[in-house]
Amino acid sequence: MPQKPPPRKPPPVTTQKSASRLRSIKSPVKVKSSYQLREPGGEESDPWLKGKSLLKPDDQLDLSEKELQEEITRSLVVKNPLIHSDWVEYSYKDRAFISCEPQPNFITVQELESKVIHVESPEAADQLHETPQVAPVAKSEDFKNEIEEEPIKEDEEADEEKDEEDDDKFNEKREADSEMQSNGASEGQKKKLTNQFNFSDRAALTSVYPTREIGTQTIPPPRNTLNEYVTQWIIYDTYQQDYEAQQREKEKERVSKMTSQVKKEEPRKKSSKGGMDPTMVRLLQAAKIIERMVNQNLYDEISQVNFEMKATEGYVCLFTLKNPSFPEYINYCDSGAMCLDIHSSRSNFIVVGRYDGSVAVYNAHLPIKEAQFESNSVTNKHGGIVWQVCWGPDLIDGDLNFFSVSADGKVCSWIVMQNELSQTLVIHLLLNIDPIAGPNGNQMNLVGCGTAISFHPENPEIFLVGTEEGNIYKCSTAYASLYLFTYEAHHMPVYRIEYNKYSPDIFISCGADWRVKIWEDGRDEPLFVFDLGCSVGDVKWAPYSSTVFAAVTEDCRIHVFDLNVNKYRGICVQNVVAKNRFKLSRLAFNWYLPVIIIGDDKGFITTVKLSPNLRVKAKPPKKNIQMDQRILEQLKLEKLLALVREPTASSNVIDAEQSETSK
Repeated sequence: MPQKPPPRKPPPVTTQKSASRLRSIKSPVKVKSSYQLREPGGEESDPWLKGKSLLKPDDQLDLSEKELQEEITRSLVVKNPLIHSDWVEYSYKDRAFISCEPQPNFITVQELESKVIHVESPEAADQLHETPQVAPVAKSEDFKNEIEEEPIKEDEEADEEKDEEDDDKFNEKREADSEMQSNGASEGQKKKLTNQFNFSDRAALTSVYPTREIGTQTIPPPRNTLNEYVTQWIIYDTYQQDYEAQQREKEKERVSKMTSQVKKEEPRKKSSKGGMDPTMVRLLQAAKIIERMVNQNLYDEISQVNFEMKATEGYVCLFTLKNPSFPEYINYCDSGAMCLDIHSSRSNFIVVGRYDGSVAVYNAHLPIKEAQFESNSVTNKHGGIVWQVCWGPDLIDGDLNFFSVSADGKVCSWIVMQNELSQTLVIHLLLNIDPIAGPNGNQMNLVGCGTAISFHPENPEIFLVGTEEGNIYKCSTAYASLYLFTYEAHHMPVYRIEYNKYSPDIFISCGADWRVKIWEDGRDEPLFVFDLGCSVGDVKWAPYSSTVFAAVTEDCRIHVFDLNVNKYRGICVQNVVAKNRFKLSRLAFNWYLPVIIIGDDKGFITTVKLSPNLRVKAKPPKKNIQMDQRILEQLKLEKLLALVREPTASSNVIDAEQSETSK
């Protein structure tokens, strides 16, 4: 095979077609600029004489005619040029580099190993030597010698004799084989090897069942199918049952130990008591009593402080949005301030309800820090905590008037006179149940504890009162012993009641049973019910929309609802303060700014701003663009309530809406 010529610098060109192509561009081509002037009658003036200019790289090699016609032979060799022949590896034993065996020039794609061994190989000889139980097979050379010894008869007439001889030889061969097998059995049988040119190797994967004795076989354990629901409360109940079982076991062990100790100490006690003088026993008892009396006089009782003690002091503070870090007005109270209300027209007058049942009126314009008017701390006061106070309409003579509701079940009207506060009982919140027997045998009526009060926006004589029993009573200042209507509103105390600012027949309530309910005057069932998942401290209608209200819960969240957008869930739920440390108790909307003020049980006040999507106002129709905003809000609310009212009532609402739009 010819040797491979050394590589050349120019690229390899082997075909005649490529050579002729290069020959056409051998001579340099002159390219004339199109801006050069041409002489008339010259060679360059004829466009058909121009040659095409071919682009070529700058480093293109120009070959001669002889070099282009030269044929370069390429040959294939077995040697792989990528394999290195001078590989070495470091030997830690010799502490030197040693050369490695050169790698082969072929690649093994697949390799299958067989269990067949050549009969003349040393492995076969070792195997025959190790397993001499099988008789050896006659070698192929002996078989060939037997075949060569057979005479070749070319005569056709001797066929019968040949057949007879073949039969005799076959019989002799079979006898010889039987003798060899008998001799091999006596000497030791050798393993029979397979023919190296004609054999078949088969394998099968079958399951092997190991044998076992009867003694090792055991009866399988009984099986049973169990199914059970896994929920959070089931897991909790299971842990509680397990804990109670452990406590019972511990109690049994403790009782058993105590009984065993008592049994062991009984003879000792009998012997000690038998030897003590009775006079000494009485003396020891008297000494114990005197010691306890001395300790009670020297040290305070552990349980002397309880939650029934009243708050000793309170403060009334007025803040502004310009300076939220420090109050503009601070006033001290002898008891804890529970609620307050600012007069709508005379903003300097503030009425405060206290923890001890008294009420006080403060004048923020006065420089003194004492209450201008205060109820008597003995007779002229409530018998329980004042939960809410609210200003009423001024009297005809110009005197201020406010109302208060307390835990003693009384709703009182207070008139601010020149020098004192005049109290008048409006109604006593008696429960609608039979009287019970008192301590002296007299019949006593049970009284409900008032928690919230709200007056009708159009009729100042009508007001609603919420109680700790969950009822809401519709009352009138003209009737002191009669309920106009009773709503079984909540299952736990009612915390807030408020009328809608656009529809006087709609009011909202919240309570400790996690629910906020929207009611219509005169209906037993609520129109809407919202479950907030936690005790609701306060709820307020928004002043800018008839369908927006907000509520605060004890888990430090504020919920903003818009019934016109979603009648089932709040459009905004947000955490205001840290959870598990505070409890939100009050909230209030600002009438002029999109701001909500939130108070908690620790005395902190948080101000949050409403986003634009939470204070969207109703848009007037195209036919009546000049419609008042208040009328639009009323129509929006009535249209929404028509979906949950009875069909007769809804038809009347739709008719009223159509007549209002036509106007």
